[in-house]
Amino acid sequence: MQSIPFTLYSRSYCHLCEDMLQALLALQRPGEHFEVAVIDVDADPALVARFDELVPVLFGDPGAAELCHYFLDPAAARGWVGACTQAA
Repeated sequence: MQSIPFTLYSRSYCHLCEDMLQALLALQRPGEHFEVAVIDVDADPALVARFDELVPVLFGDPGAAELCHYFLDPAAARGWVGACTQAA
């Protein structure tokens, strides 16, 4: 089973963050494993400065382009999954 990395910049007590995580996990198909690193932006002043009011923000990996913020963009997430599976 292939692991697909995602990074979700989030914060505690953020219902949009929880909604995005659940929506992302619901996109998994058989044979896929989404490995989601959830990072609390409030733990790092640099992340607060970068993402403060955009949270939640989803990246495929920290070095990649932003996939979406506020709400999950299923097409962007599936596009990332496709890119990862082609690279494997």
